[in-house]
This record gives sequence, C-alpha cells and structure tokens, in this order.
Amino acid sequence: MKRGNAKVIATGMIHKFKRPGLYQALLGVVLLGLAGGGQAQNVLEEIIVTAQKREQNLQEVPISISQLRGDRLNNRFAGGADILALSSAAPGLHVESSNGRLAPRFYLRGLGNADFTQAASQPVSIVFDEVPMEKVGFKAFPLFDMADVEVIRGPQGTLFGRNTTAGIVHIKSARPTAEAQGFIRLAIGNKGTVNAEGAIGGTLTEGTLLGRISFLSQNRGDWVDNPILGTELGSHNILAGRVQLLWTPTDRFSAWIMHQHQDAESTASLFRANVFNKGSNKLNANYDRDTVFLDGGDGNPATLKSHGTTLRLDWELGDYTLSSITSYQEIYDRLGRADIDGGYGCALPFCSKPAGPRSTPFRAGNSPFNGNIDTGSIIEATQFTQEIRLTSNLGGAFNYQAGVFYFEDEFNGNSKAQSFGAKVFATESTSHIENTTWALFGQGSYELNEQLSVTAGLRYTDDKKDAVILDFRARPVAASGVPITLADDNLSWDLALGYAVNEDTRLYARAASGFRAPTIQDRIQDDVEVTTADSETILSYELGIKGQSARFRYNMAAFYYKIDDMQLTAIGGRSNATTLLNANAGSGYGVEAEFDYLLGDKLILSGGFGYNKTEIKDDSLSLTPGPLTTPTDPLDANGNALIDGNPFQHAPQWTLNVELDYSHPLPGGHELYLFTDWKFKGETNDFLYESEEFVFGTQFEGGLRAGYRNTLHGFEIGFFATNITDEDNPIGGIDFANNTGYVNEPRIWGGEFSWRF
Repeated sequence: MKRGNAKVIATGMIHKFKRPGLYQALLGVVLLGLAGGGQAQNVLEEIIVTAQKREQNLQEVPISISQLRGDRLNNRFAGGADILALSSAAPGLHVESSNGRLAPRFYLRGLGNADFTQAASQPVSIVFDEVPMEKVGFKAFPLFDMADVEVIRGPQGTLFGRNTTAGIVHIKSARPTAEAQGFIRLAIGNKGTVNAEGAIGGTLTEGTLLGRISFLSQNRGDWVDNPILGTELGSHNILAGRVQLLWTPTDRFSAWIMHQHQDAESTASLFRANVFNKGSNKLNANYDRDTVFLDGGDGNPATLKSHGTTLRLDWELGDYTLSSITSYQEIYDRLGRADIDGGYGCALPFCSKPAGPRSTPFRAGNSPFNGNIDTGSIIEATQFTQEIRLTSNLGGAFNYQAGVFYFEDEFNGNSKAQSFGAKVFATESTSHIENTTWALFGQGSYELNEQLSVTAGLRYTDDKKDAVILDFRARPVAASGVPITLADDNLSWDLALGYAVNEDTRLYARAASGFRAPTIQDRIQDDVEVTTADSETILSYELGIKGQSARFRYNMAAFYYKIDDMQLTAIGGRSNATTLLNANAGSGYGVEAEFDYLLGDKLILSGGFGYNKTEIKDDSLSLTPGPLTTPTDPLDANGNALIDGNPFQHAPQWTLNVELDYSHPLPGGHELYLFTDWKFKGETNDFLYESEEFVFGTQFEGGLRAGYRNTLHGFEIGFFATNITDEDNPIGGIDFANNTGYVNEPRIWGGEFSWRF
C-alpha cells in the first residue's frame, strides 16, 4: 500500500452537523490512532502531477490541485461504485446524476451544469489520459486499473481549452512496466454484488515492447420492488477492458497505443413520486428505499456501449520533446429511459388522481395515475481529437511549450416519450449536431531568481456548432428542421507568480480567463423552440500557499471569479421543459484547504475542506416553479420566481472529506489494516429557483475497509462497506407534476480478496 497521499480538513462547519455522536466516535478513532502512531522514520512521498502537461512536484505548481491515488482512490470503488464515488473526495468537487451511473455531471468551486441532456456542455472537463471527453456518455467510462486522478481547480483554458471554466478532472490509467506485474481483485457483497478487476503486463519484446491488459466486471442484482407492474429494478452489469502497448525502438522515440471498450447495462435513476410533503425537504412516509411505484419506464433501463483508441508518439529532439496525441472515441449504442413522474399522482389537468402523499397501500395493477410521463433517448456519438505539442527541456531558468489542437464530434439523438396517457413510446424529435474546434496555445515559465518564478500562457480557440433538429409531433414548433449555427472565438490567458519563502513553503498568485463555447439543446420539448446559449467567459483570481515537511504537507487557496453571460439550464417547473439561457453574470468566492499528516508508520490522517459562495446576477430572470412547491424567492406578477442572487444549481455550498489509514504490522510480512473515508456536503439547491422542498441540507456518507494482507506475497483478504450508516440522502428532484425525488446508493457490504504479483 502506498503512503503519503493523505489530506485533512478544516472543521469550521462541524457545528452544523446534526449527529454529534457519530463525529465524537470518529474523533475517538483519530485519537486512538494518534496514541498508537509510534515514532517511525517514514516521510511523505513526493507527489508528481501533470496539471501543466509536464511532470512537476505538486508543491511547486501555482494551481490548486488534489491528487487521488493508491488506496485513497481505489477504496471508494470497493462496492462496485461508479465515477460518482469521486464526489466530495477533494475540496470543492461534486459529482451527481439524474440519469443514473451512465451520465455523470461534475462541479468544481460551485460551478457546473445541471442539464441532463446527452449533448450538454459542461464547465468541468473530464480528461482521460490527456484526451478531453466532451459528451456525457464519454465521461461515464468506468474507472479501473488507474494510476491516479488529478482534480485541477480554476480555469484551465490555456493548456486544456474551452469548457474548462471551472477546472478539469484528469483520469490517468496505469501504464505498462518493464517488470512483469499485475493484480486480481474479487469482491462479493449484498444485493447480489459481484465485482472483479484485474490487470497483467510486462515486457513483450526485450528492450523495445511493453504491454498491459486490464478488465473490469461490475454486477448487482435487482433489489427494488415495483408492485405496480410486479417487476424488480436496480441491477447493473458493467464490462470494460483496456489494452496498451508501449514501443520504444530507440532512446529518442516512443509510441504508446491504448484501446478500451465498455458494454454497460444498468438501471437509470429511480424517481419516487410525492416523497416530499409541501413545505418540507425531508423524505416522508411515501418513501421506501426498497420500493418504487412506477407505472412506466420499461424498467428504467440505461445501456451504453462505447470504445476508443488513443495513440501518443514522442520524439526526443535534443532539448525538446515533440508529442502527438491522436484519439478517436465512439458511442455506438446508448439508450436511456425513465418514468420521470415517479408513477403516481400529479397536479396536471390530465391526471386522474390528485397529487400528494397517500396512506392507502398500493397494489399491483392499481396505479392511481392514468397519464404516464415516460421519457428517454437513443444516441450515437463520435469524437476525434489531435494535439501536437513541442515541450522544451532546457534545464535552465526558462522552459516553455506550444502546440495546436483540433477537435470534432458528431452527435445523433432520438428523443422519445410516452405521455398524457399515450400507449406508444414514440419519437418526439431527432437531432444531428456537429462541433468543430481548433486552437493554438503556448505557455512558458521563467525563474527570475532562486525564490521568484512567473508562468504565463495564451490560447486562441475557434469553435463552431451546426445542428438540425426535427420535430415529429402533430403540433407546430418553430425552428423544426431549420439549420442552426453557433460560432465564436476566444483568447484565453493565465498568469501566475510563485514565491519560495524557504525550501518548505511556497506562495502563489494566479489570474486566469476561460470560456465555455456556445451550446445547442439536443431536443424539442413540448411547444418550446430549440434553445441555445451564447458563450460564457470567466475571469478568476487565486491566492495560495503550499508547504511540506518530512511528515506534514498542506495546501490552501482562496479564490474569486466572475462569469459574464453565464450559461444556465432551467429544468422542470409548470412547463416541464429544459431551456438553455444566459444570465447577465454570476460570481463565486471561497477557500480550499487540505493536508497530509503522517503519524509514524501506523496511521495516516487525511482530508480536505472546500467552501464556495456563489450568486446568480440577473434581476430580470424569472422561472416558473413547480406546482406543488413552496418558493422562497420573490415572485413577479405572474407567479414566477425571481432568481437574482440565488446560488448556482446543484453545487453544495461546502464539501468536507476525512480519511484514516491505519496498519498494524505483524512478524513475517503480515499486516492488519483499516481504512475509513467520510464525505460531507453542505446545503445544495436543486433548481435555479429556491423552495422549501428542493434545497437539501447537510448530508454525509462513510466507507470502511478492514482486513489482513501479506506484504511479501501480495495477498489480501478483508471486509468492505460503503454508505455504512445507510443514509437516505435525496440528491435531486422532479417538480413539474409532483414533489418527486431520487436518492443515493444504499449500503453495500461484503468481502473481498486480492492478489498482487
């Protein structure tokens, strides 16, 4: 087990928590570990990151960065969790989905996009092995056989381009090694959970060719009853694999190629009607985690098949490295479908029964809601990227890199619905969207003296989108079939100063700009025209301090940003529409803190805290609230909520994470271990308007791994649990017909075995 990747917290929000006994118990565990920490001579490992597309010590990079690796990363997926398990794993990072595990949405420093449609653009870019993944389906590739994950906060427009106004999450796979090595891990748990992961690699041709192959299988049985239709839901079956080759015919040239594939079947989010009473955000008596009352959705399926290939070539040219990164990604089968009204009761005119809580037990085949609102989509998407970059290795005070980048993708979507009592799940609209982007970029760093350094960069980006969207319903919709073109260009920049107070402490100041390209809605809903949003631009300022000693490391930052023409997505309300729009502006400020504390050779204490205060700034924007909600915003003459001053949608006001990693060595290379991680998030507003029902309070989840390992032979056997207190946390809602909600994953526990060789 690798050491030293630990981070700890600022605890200023503890007084808001409502379960003091739990936190007293956690504190007791910490103090017990401190008492047994010993006086070993271990030191923290150096952390190497690639946030600036070259390998650097984390403490020397003038950017707010977290790196997740080793057990701190892998333990979060012990129960078969998906990429949403990264939520709150680093300061300011939030991940959520209203479409299940195959459509994640990311937020950093309070900034994200709650748009659930498949073509939606996001201000947090997900990068796999230096390749940005644009469409949401590409972001859902399962995480396995990973080297590390870097969470890079703040605009990254110079080196990573558009749609990085909040930052990036860079996921890096484990690479082939010359030494033959591998692992296999098997976990069996409750609710029919069976997970397997493994990899093997090494030298294929002495001195020139290395290889690695890895796989993942995640399975869970159906565990949620639906007495309305007499069915069961909740299962998933995920298969994924990756093959890599690294060819080094000479000391000056290398070629790395990777191909990966996934075939995923799962259950989309399960919407639960009327689980909030009017005026309350607490789950009511209608809620039962193990039961739903859906009269449609066909089992709420979510399937995704995709593959992709990336080729990287590197030439060493004296004091320079010329790199080419070429990637092609394809989603060739993506289906999502859900009974979004939750299955019973609504406030719309076509409902046969009134909305609200019901005390009468539900019986199979006796749904009180004749009108079924059942939506879904079928999509295909391709993406091609090409980057060519020249990086200097001058060894002196000045180094730089410059390059060109090209991106194109093509999206085809088929939006389907069964609503208003219809018997057919029929196509409502189709969409064809093409996006082409090219960019020129450069960045350089100069050490003015032994203490002071400066980093500056520029990127010019040209972005164009073309779309044709057709309406197939028997009602006229403006813009149906009319080509839509959106185009814009932008010059992004960043400037950072670093100052070494001494060999252990560094200060930095950074200013950066970025932009999110214009975007087009990928469907027509109701009588609403196809909506678009113009580009948004951001200007961000950041001050930070980084320090490290042999056994203690910390990073802290304070930030402020302002967004012009902020892209927003209005979802739901009485019109049940998803509408893109631009607010005049938005702003955010906050702090982040994390540190690593190595306490002898037995205990690592780790964690992080992030706080962000966000605000929409547009006194003319108003939205229709849900018919059964209790808005707390001012209302205009039409009963619409004025959202000026509201926080950004779906982003928690603060996040906090704590990890404890304890090991007890035994003679002969044997060891007992315990790892526990806890994540918390503060108040979160689910919609752009605020209401009593859909502003969620403090939530938390905890995880645990404990067992035995043989450090000489690589064997490990143990116990795992996720959401160990089985918290029922509402994570989102549907407001157009009733007060519907969807919740987090249940407690998953079981045993696991692994062998590293």
